[in-house]
Amino acid sequence: MWENILSELLVKHRGKTIGIALGLIASILFVSFGFWKTFFIAICIGLGYLLGKSIDDDKDIELWLKKLFKDK
Repeated sequence: MWENILSELLVKHRGKTIGIALGLIASILFVSFGFWKTFFIAICIGLGYLLGKSIDDDKDIELWLKKLFKDK
């Protein structure tokens, strides 16, 4: 029974389900750690996502890092 409900939620209401889950996680983090620590966690997650996406897309990570940290 739970499998059917979960499957329906993830297929028919994917965006809403993900949004609710992210909101719940964010609220727990804010209450537990405070705003700035939660903000830092969110930044680290975002950077990890971008790095992982570039690996999945077979992009050259070394070139990406050189662009990110180039001397001006």
